[in-house]
Amino acid sequence: MAEQPLRGRLALVTGAAQGIGAAIARRLAADGADVGVNDLVDGAALAEVVAATGGFSVIGDMTDPGFAQLIDDIERNRRPVDVLVCNAAYMTMAPFSTDERLREEPLGTDERLREEQQDDDEDDWWRVVDTNLAGTLAVIQAVLPGMRRAGGGNIVVIASEWGVIGWPGASAYSASKAGLISLTKTLGRELAREGITVNAVAPGVIDTPQLLVDADAAGVPLADMHASYAADIPVGRIGRPEEIASAVALLARRDVGALVGQTLQINGGSTRCRV
Repeated sequence: MAEQPLRGRLALVTGAAQGIGAAIARRLAADGADVGVNDLVDGAALAEVVAATGGFSVIGDMTDPGFAQLIDDIERNRRPVDVLVCNAAYMTMAPFSTDERLREEPLGTDERLREEQQDDDEDDWWRVVDTNLAGTLAVIQAVLPGMRRAGGGNIVVIASEWGVIGWPGASAYSASKAGLISLTKTLGRELAREGITVNAVAPGVIDTPQLLVDADAAGVPLADMHASYAADIPVGRIGRPEEIASAVALLARRDVGALVGQTLQINGGSTRCRV
């Protein structure tokens, strides 16, 4: 029988109906975990991942205070969460601000529209941060009591290469992911003595539906977006969700307990720096 290092453990993966989250759920299930597959709404994509993993659905928004009740239900009906993978995220692409020169002239129709759009972007900017950073923190807070009662656990945060280097047009997303990297370092230090490891994975450009956001923002076909990103990556291609899942599977293991507060950068060599 193949090695199953997560046999007997319960994993919860947020944002797992597609892309990286779905790949992570499948890998953790293959490694023996009972997997809770989270998404905002019930649907065919979620059902497909649940069926593929033999796991169970967890339908809810991690930014909703009521999400903690879902964690309580899991603990009551199954067991405490042993492995939490914080993958759910929200992303939009937009310039940080309108051209300052527009503010020095009387506003015509086009300029008024741009100013109104900037007001909307500010709300969206904070939605990105609230979802990615505050939402992740809320889920971690919800699972911690159960992990403590069980004597330990593993928390894996999905950050981003853009949280390391930043990216034009993604100020909110980059800031939120940088915050997650710092949160990982801090919680790693705080929780290690309790047998709870906290680490992160910072993917580079990965072949997921999220790239549609980038392509739409750039006004190019998705295939052109893939080729454009690949041209700047030393391995000559964008990454695969399964590669991120493999890194998460490592961080979910109990036999690498000295790996604490670290961020694994899976990006094909495009970024080579310490985080």
